[in-house]
Amino acid sequence: MGILLSSKKPTFDDTSNTVFLVQIPRGRKVPSVSPFPLKLETYLRMAKIPHESVISNALSPKGKTPWIHHRGRDIADSQFCIEYLNKEFGVNIDEHLTTEQQAISRAILKMVEENFYWVLVCYRWVYSDPQNAGFAQKLPSWLLYLISKRVKGYANGQGMGRHTPDEVFHIGKLDLQALSDYLGDKKFFFGDKPCVTDCSVFGMLAQLVLNQTEAPLYALIQSEFPNLERFCLTMRDTYWPDWNDVLKPVAAAT
Repeated sequence: MGILLSSKKPTFDDTSNTVFLVQIPRGRKVPSVSPFPLKLETYLRMAKIPHESVISNALSPKGKTPWIHHRGRDIADSQFCIEYLNKEFGVNIDEHLTTEQQAISRAILKMVEENFYWVLVCYRWVYSDPQNAGFAQKLPSWLLYLISKRVKGYANGQGMGRHTPDEVFHIGKLDLQALSDYLGDKKFFFGDKPCVTDCSVFGMLAQLVLNQTEAPLYALIQSEFPNLERFCLTMRDTYWPDWNDVLKPVAAAT
């Protein structure tokens, strides 16, 4: 979602086969305060694709972030990036899924990215102080005002922002209930091997479990859906052994 001020496009080494993941600056509690860079970077680690994180506010040609650059090509949208990388590197971390599981996986991914994401947006930008979002740098109030105003407009246009806070909480609870019920006692959503949907769900849940722990939805996870927190910690510990190393301390705004 392209909501930050753009900056000059980075330069890349197109002679290597490295994938350059362009994303907004790191958070102080999570590697990204946006679910989609965290999803994509987790996928890159899971698929063992050589990559380099490029911290920049530069937006893709579609005006979105995150995006990747690979051998002279810019690809935007986390899912399109994954489809491109699967083809270019001949990998498929979903290959163990049956046809039925692939259909369910698609439905879960779309639920969290097209519905639950907007619940998170409302709690971060509409119902609370955006400074609590976990940005590593304390952003100036004028910038937060501009971002918040624009995001509220997005949420209103999408529809989630038109609901009352109680209704949004109810929607979020139903989504969490569905995730929890399907996950059950499994390590990952489809057993002992993860897939792209695990990366997507992790990107979303990490914003609550590991970042905005003051949000009422995190209290709900703790009290009613503890398996979702267990899943989130498993994903972090498995694919992010350097989690604390990539975080940046809070810095004063300049």
